[in-house]
Amino acid sequence: MRDHARLIRWVQWGIVLVYGFLILVPIFLPLPDETAHIWSNLTLIAQFAFWGIWWPFVLISMVLMGRVWCGVLCPEGALTEFASRHGRGKAIPHWMRWGGWPFVAFALTTIYGQMVSVYQYPKAVLLVLGGSTAGAIVVGYLYGRDKRVWCKYLCPVNGVFGLLAKLAPFHYKVNETAWRASYGTKSHTQGRTTIPVNCAPLVPLRAMKGAADCHMCGRCSGHRDAIELTWRAPTEEIVKHGEQHNSLWESALALYGLMGIAIGAFHWSASPWFVQIKQAIATWLIDRDIMWPFDTHAPWWVFTNYPAQNDVFSWLDGGLVIAYILTTGLVLGTALSLLFALGSRLLGDWDRKRFNHLVQATIPLAGCGVFVGLSATTVSLLRGEHLPVFWANDLRAILLIATSLWSVWLAWRVTGRYTISPARRLLSMTPVIAGLALVNFAWLLMFWLW
Repeated sequence: MRDHARLIRWVQWGIVLVYGFLILVPIFLPLPDETAHIWSNLTLIAQFAFWGIWWPFVLISMVLMGRVWCGVLCPEGALTEFASRHGRGKAIPHWMRWGGWPFVAFALTTIYGQMVSVYQYPKAVLLVLGGSTAGAIVVGYLYGRDKRVWCKYLCPVNGVFGLLAKLAPFHYKVNETAWRASYGTKSHTQGRTTIPVNCAPLVPLRAMKGAADCHMCGRCSGHRDAIELTWRAPTEEIVKHGEQHNSLWESALALYGLMGIAIGAFHWSASPWFVQIKQAIATWLIDRDIMWPFDTHAPWWVFTNYPAQNDVFSWLDGGLVIAYILTTGLVLGTALSLLFALGSRLLGDWDRKRFNHLVQATIPLAGCGVFVGLSATTVSLLRGEHLPVFWANDLRAILLIATSLWSVWLAWRVTGRYTISPARRLLSMTPVIAGLALVNFAWLLMFWLW
């Protein structure tokens, strides 16, 4: 990868062209009708590419290969780095370094995507994905020099990808002994000049311990004869390094984001509770002759508004979608936080780092939940083509069970870092398992009970 950087750049620009084509061209075409097919309608092709294949399997790639997508394939990464190479090179402002942006950006993008039905309509895709790309270009042009400042601080999925990459079975490992020996030791480098490495995502290479921040671009491979692509146990980064490398914002992203807001975003369209609440509020409003919430005059970029497709949000519909997602996120996130806080407390006196460390055990199930939620779009499109999808729920069940067991195993290993007492470890695992069961119950409702 280091030696074929030019080839990688060509691949990146090829993906940029395909990405731009699939975002821009469908907005000029009529929306597909009931006779359209995935293989013959560009709008459906783009819809299936983005939400049926791209997003779900990019998530899987993070677990299998680390952030190779970010470093080698992501169009936004290529564009922001290109803009930074030719931009103004200003210093990164302090506000941009705030640790809460990954959570806030993920939450806002998820909620707004549901407000405008981003999974269904090309103009919404252009607004959400295209808006993110435009932001990446602007930030790249303004800040840094040959860097990916957008990816490091503001990308809506940077935090999610960082969490999932902690599970990757290999990473670029830094040999600190070899790094120290390379300074002032000409024989160690065999007379070669050490060439500085441009780490575009701004990772401090010497202190790099895992794969969460690394974009796996390969540029630093062999640097000072101290960095090497290495296999590792998928538990290593969380169990071994998670004690020191964690934060409350990462925990918030896992508990309130991936297992809260994301579940609410997937849930509302299938939820009978949503329908019952809407009917109750509508009746209350009509009885009091309050009719403005039923207006459907909001523009498509505020709430879904496609009359020809009989898909229009009133102010009541849109407001309830936002409220349902936020309420689900708040309820599930708080319940999970309390359960994991109890599990941490049962291991000893309250320690915020231990709490954050224990929460990292949820990453396999949290990531799987987003994958199975996105699979609803994949299966819906396949079903529309009259292809057999009888296997979908069985596969979802297998994935949820497997990742739940993975999370249980990680939690058990984490508890072992804080106590050697089997009884105390088992006691602390009780609320952890309850929390994982709560998440599984949310998916049980969506795919099997509703």
